[in-house]
Amino acid sequence: MNTGGQNPHATAGGWVPAVVQFFCENYYAEEAMYKPRIAHTHLKVRDLRGAVDFYSSFLKLKVTEIVADRYAFLSGGSSHHEIALQQVGANAPQPPRFSTGLYHVAFEVPDKKSFALAYQNLTETDVSIYLVDHLISWAMYFSDPDGNGLEIYVDTRKESDGRDLWHGENLPLDRETILATLNNSNCIN
Repeated sequence: MNTGGQNPHATAGGWVPAVVQFFCENYYAEEAMYKPRIAHTHLKVRDLRGAVDFYSSFLKLKVTEIVADRYAFLSGGSSHHEIALQQVGANAPQPPRFSTGLYHVAFEVPDKKSFALAYQNLTETDVSIYLVDHLISWAMYFSDPDGNGLEIYVDTRKESDGRDLWHGENLPLDRETILATLNNSNCIN
C-alpha cells in the first residue's frame, strides 16, 4: 500500500506519530547511555601462590594468566578473569576491621547441591564459615588466607518458601539442612 510517505497509522488527532516520536526519543536516549557491569575484582594478597591455590581449590577458578609472579588472573567462565590477585608482600598490613572498603566478594552457585558440595569442600579443610539463610538465598561467608571476605550463595527466591525481597532478615542455617540436599534427588534448587 503506497501511503505517499505518510504514517498509515496516523489519525486526524495525530496521537500515533506523537507516541512513535516519544518512543524513539526514549529508546535512543537509553541506547546512548553506557551500561556498565561488574567484570572482575582485584584483590591484594601476601602470598600469590597460596592465594591461587585457595581460589582454585575452593572456588574452582582456573588460572588464565600469571605475570612476573606478582599478578594472577583467574576465571570461572569464558572471560579472561573475574578475580585478579596482586602480591603485595608478606609484611603487608591488613586493613582495620571496621574501616571502609570491600566487605566481601560473592560467588553464586546454581543450586543447593552445588552449595552443599562447596560447603563440604571448605569444612573438610577447617575453613571457618558463617552460615545464614537470608530467605532470598542460602549463604556461607568465609575469608581467604589474607582476610578478604568471600561469600558463596544460592538464590532461593524461586522456591515455594522463598521471598522476593530480603527485608534485612537472617535465619540460622545448619549443617544438617545443607547436607540433606546431597541426599535429596528431587531437590531442584
